[in-house]
Amino acid sequence: MASIQVEAARIPDRDKLLALLREHGLEAEPEDEVGIVVRNQDGDAEVYATVEDLVMQIGAPFVPIKHEDVIYIRPPVG
Repeated sequence: MASIQVEAARIPDRDKLLALLREHGLEAEPEDEVGIVVRNQDGDAEVYATVEDLVMQIGAPFVPIKHEDVIYIRPPVG
């Protein structure tokens, strides 16, 4: 089973995203202060799409960015 790293910008956002990932049936565990490790057999494309959808549910203006096998949840640039 593959693991995908997700990094939020803040602890409250990580906690909300962690809960939402779990509600959507993904095996997600907290790591460090703002990290989440998602174990998924279907690869990172499904996790990225799920994170993208869930960020919208959090209600914060954050954008998921994939870089070197880590999905970062950051405020939009500009």
